[in-house]
Amino acid sequence: MAHGDEAVETPMKTLRCATVQFEHRPDDKTYNLARIETYVRAAAADGVQIIAFPEMCLLGYWHLRRHTPERLQELAEPVDGPSITAVRELAVERGIAVGVGFLEHDADRRLYNSYAVCLPDGRVHRHRKLHAFEHPAISSGDAYTVFDTPWGVRAGILICWDNNLVENVRATALMGASVLVAPHQTGGTASRSPHGMRPIPVELWRRRHQDPQAIEAELRGLSGRQWLMRWLPARAHDNGLFVLFSNGIGEDDGEIRTGNAMIIDPYGRILDETWTAGDAMVVADLDLSLLPLSSGRRWLQGRRPELYGILTRRFGDEREPRAARFAPDPVPLLRTPGGHQEPTL
Repeated sequence: MAHGDEAVETPMKTLRCATVQFEHRPDDKTYNLARIETYVRAAAADGVQIIAFPEMCLLGYWHLRRHTPERLQELAEPVDGPSITAVRELAVERGIAVGVGFLEHDADRRLYNSYAVCLPDGRVHRHRKLHAFEHPAISSGDAYTVFDTPWGVRAGILICWDNNLVENVRATALMGASVLVAPHQTGGTASRSPHGMRPIPVELWRRRHQDPQAIEAELRGLSGRQWLMRWLPARAHDNGLFVLFSNGIGEDDGEIRTGNAMIIDPYGRILDETWTAGDAMVVADLDLSLLPLSSGRRWLQGRRPELYGILTRRFGDEREPRAARFAPDPVPLLRTPGGHQEPTL
C-alpha cells in the first residue's frame, strides 16, 4: 500500500470522474457487487477514468452496529479477499479505477472500516478509516493514503468522518493529493448538536414513487444537502483539490441516507450533483489546469508551520472516536494543553 510515493507532474489536461450513490442491501455482497459492476460498466463506456462508490458499500453500513464481533469476523475479508479481487479484476478489464468500501480484517483478525481503490494496472490502494465509530470491535486506522494514478494525478482517500476533521484533509493535500475520494454513509442522522442533522421519516422514503417531492425536499434540506454545504465545499476550496463525494441513499437500519453524490472543484464549486431519490451516478471532467492557481493551493505556500505545534499537542481530554462521536456532554470552551481546563464562562 502506498502512502508516500514521490510526486509526479500532471501531463493531462482533464480527468473524467464519476461518483455514485446507491441503496445497499445489508450483508448481501452478491447484490451490492452487481450494482457496482453495473455502474462501472456504464462509467467505462462513458470514458470515465475514476469512479467512487460509498463507504462500506459491499456490505452495508449502519446495521453492522447490531452484529456480534463473531458475525463481523464472518463478514470481513482481507484486502486480497474475493470481494476486492472481483473489483480489481473489473477495474483491469474495463480500464478504470474503482473505489469501494468494505469490512476488512488483517492478518491478526483486527477489523477495519476500509476502502480500496483498484487501479486498471492491477494495483490496489487501501485506506482504513481513521475515526471509526460503527462498532466497538472495529478499529481505527493510523495512516493517510495518498498514491499515484496512471494519469499522472495523485489521489487520496478519506472515509466519512475522516473528512470532518479538517487536519486530515490538509494532511492529505500536503502529501500531494489533487483528487480526494470521499466515500460516506451520511445524512438523516440523529445529531446531538442542536442545529445538526435530524432523522428523516422512513415513510417518506417508502412513498418516494407516490410523492417524490416530499422525499426530495428532505434530501436537499437541513438533514441532507444543506448540511453538506456548511462544510464540504470548504474542504476542496481551502486545500486546492477536487472532491469526489459518494454516499449511500435510502434505508440504512432505521435511518435514511440522503445521497447527494457530487463532484466539487478546487474552488469549492459543484461541477455536477444528483437530486435523485434513488440510485444514481454523476460524471464530470476535472479541469486540472485549475489546480496551480487555486486559492487553497496558493494558501498552502503561505503556511507558517512553526506556529502549528499546538495541533500535535495533547490536551489530555482526547477521546477515542466512538466516545467523541456519541458523547452527550458539552465540550469545555477553554482548554489548555496538558489536561488543565480553564473554567468555562
